[in-house]
Amino acid sequence: MRIGSHVLKNRLIVAPMAGVTDRPFRQLCKQLGAGMAVSEMVTSNSLLYGSAKTARRANHEGEVDPISVQIAGADPAMLAQAARHNVDRGAQIIDINMGCPAKKVCNVMAGSALLQDEALVGRILDAVVSSVPEVPVTLKIRTGWDREHRNALNILRIAENAGVQALAIHGRTRACGYTGEAEYDTIRVVKAEAKIPVIANGDITSPEKARYVLDTTGADAVMIGRAAQGRPWIFREIDHYLATGEHLPPPEVAEIHAVLLGHLHDLYAFYGDVTGARVSRKHISWYTKGLVGSSAFRHAMNQLDGVAEQLAMVNDYFAQAARADDRLRYENVPPNDNAEDMSPADRLAA
Repeated sequence: MRIGSHVLKNRLIVAPMAGVTDRPFRQLCKQLGAGMAVSEMVTSNSLLYGSAKTARRANHEGEVDPISVQIAGADPAMLAQAARHNVDRGAQIIDINMGCPAKKVCNVMAGSALLQDEALVGRILDAVVSSVPEVPVTLKIRTGWDREHRNALNILRIAENAGVQALAIHGRTRACGYTGEAEYDTIRVVKAEAKIPVIANGDITSPEKARYVLDTTGADAVMIGRAAQGRPWIFREIDHYLATGEHLPPPEVAEIHAVLLGHLHDLYAFYGDVTGARVSRKHISWYTKGLVGSSAFRHAMNQLDGVAEQLAMVNDYFAQAARADDRLRYENVPPNDNAEDMSPADRLAA
């Protein structure tokens, strides 16, 4: 899989998720098998470039190549400026968000709302591509605005004409949000016409599903989002299955504990203790979902504010879990669909 001059080590990409795909999470997923990880989206509003949150999102220190940064907005000039700003700060790929279904984003004609105005899509893509000629520009979309207005094929043609170098498609319309089943048939139609790589996204939760989606759509890669929350090793599991047709054994409780601790320490270092402890709560919940006795643990964890208290409770829980069963396995739990975790609207205003 190639995007511009960047050759990815495999066909597995971490989807951009607001409040999730920060630098610690992207790094972890890359370490555990992802070929690329796209950042949570960065606002195109230059007035916010100096904010702490925007500065954190532009911090790529130590991040494994390629560094892909997603930008969001509706104004061609502002998006072009945002692309330039992020490339100057280390971005090696610029991704444009035209897939977010959140109401607050769509109400300002950003995200998937842009799919309603194909002329504006063209102006945005032309402006961004010309502003950063030294790096590839990619685009993430949905299949259309609603079921009566699926225009992914038209967007593909506009993107190719503008010089976009890869297209990721979430297999739902904006109106569908995250409900219903992903429509892989639309992705297949787009891929059949595409001259650039196409990345399939939506409902990819297991190695078997990844294989099915690649075979069904003909896509060049798959993009995985919610299924990686608390399961960053899903990338090595899928990579192994695609290569061998065989399953890796599930992680032992000791490894889950070790991966979670490493992730927590990275979050504390990246955000500071106060924000880091708050951000960590959802990750702790995701890591332990499906493990024996985790419901009461998660409830108690959400009452804690301090780093030391969090770490002590995590260590306590996993020590008890290891004694109860030295090879705990994850159950097949559905991916997290919490709209609060997924909605990027409040992040745009940061």
